[in-house]
Amino acid sequence: MHKNIGFISTRLAGTDGVSLESSKWADVLQQSGHKCFWFAGALDRKPDYSFHVPEAHFKTEQNQWINQRVFGQKGRKQPVTQTIHDLRSHLKSKLHEFIKQFKIDVLIAENALTIPLHVPLGLAITETVAETQLPTIAHHHDFYWERVRFAVNAVGDYIQMAFPPNLNNIRHVVINSAAREQLALRTGIASAIIPNVLDFENPPKVSRKRTSAFRESIGLEADDRVILQPTRIIQRKGIEFAIELVKELKNSQNKLVISHEAGDEGLEYAEWLKEYACEHDVDLRLVSIQVSDPWSDNGNNSAAYSLWDVYPYADFITYPSLYEGFGNAFLEAIYFKKPILINRYATFVRDIEPLGFDLVVMDGFLSKQTVQNVVDILGSEKRRGKMVKNNYVIAARHYSYQVLRNQLSGILQSFFGDDIQQLTAQRRPAKSKGYLYINSHQVMYKHIDSQRCGPRAK
Repeated sequence: MHKNIGFISTRLAGTDGVSLESSKWADVLQQSGHKCFWFAGALDRKPDYSFHVPEAHFKTEQNQWINQRVFGQKGRKQPVTQTIHDLRSHLKSKLHEFIKQFKIDVLIAENALTIPLHVPLGLAITETVAETQLPTIAHHHDFYWERVRFAVNAVGDYIQMAFPPNLNNIRHVVINSAAREQLALRTGIASAIIPNVLDFENPPKVSRKRTSAFRESIGLEADDRVILQPTRIIQRKGIEFAIELVKELKNSQNKLVISHEAGDEGLEYAEWLKEYACEHDVDLRLVSIQVSDPWSDNGNNSAAYSLWDVYPYADFITYPSLYEGFGNAFLEAIYFKKPILINRYATFVRDIEPLGFDLVVMDGFLSKQTVQNVVDILGSEKRRGKMVKNNYVIAARHYSYQVLRNQLSGILQSFFGDDIQQLTAQRRPAKSKGYLYINSHQVMYKHIDSQRCGPRAK
């Protein structure tokens, strides 16, 4: 029996990890005939399947007002409490409307019951789940205890209630083994591990026309070499190490391209990176157009390019993150068979590194040997070919859609028993959904950050 499945989050739009993974989950579920619907404060899904509630976004003025008064504070005042409950009540009524309108059978809360970026939304979801008794999957990406900024707070009562809630109709899913252990230790809640995945059974379809157009649109010449940092511009991504690497490579043809946006945690880091790149004489290109999620059939063609237009022409991937819950960019680099530099963040060391991937690694700093390893890989096509082929085989074994199908099937069958069949793969059409095609006039503009370091830049 097919089910109507409702995804809920503060944002389900763009190329952040939560939005990308929710799209992959929906892809797998829809291949088996289930229907997916979307509730969030920011949405880029098809309007016919979406329930947009602007107040659910974590960046609203009201929610930021609340956060300023409850994080970094040890006590909260009564007007703050009242504002939280007023917004919780409003969001809860919207959640009930969403469930009724789309006849939702299963809820999937995407990180909204995990990290308290939007406290009223977490409370609203928890109460809704308790009231409706709908089968619910809480998909956890980043817990509050993993972020220093939430260590001191005035909402400990709400965090214990809703981040995450311990209800008998909720199944909890985490993305790494440390999260599973900490969740059990801190709350007594059992969980399943479902790592981030990619469709390794179906290699990416690449449009050379579109990838060439993207390359031209960010001002690259034919002989330029792309060092790609495929992450958001936030401090824990360690992007300064990518700048240092490009500096140490000592080749003016190397251009550092950052494919995702800044702003989730302020713009100061992005401005500092520009200055840092200038000081090191590194040509830094910040992509300033919207890049879409390649799995989301959003139906509005608002984004000129898909994320899949960014990877194909990259010569090398940098991923020097200080912390990651899992690491989407790591899998994407493997999927596109690109060599990659990775910092040994905790989840990588514990869950990924033992699998035997062939990578350039650094351990908190960029050594001369690490730089030389990059030089050797860039200079040897045979070496690159061997390593990326080996990495693809390993990733296909451990991080494919089949892993997700097996795990989700087990969770759904725990809710519905024999009414739910095992999730199965569906043969892909010739043109896979999610590949957005651009009009010819859209490639005439250079969508790059205009700031450059003096006359040296093109």
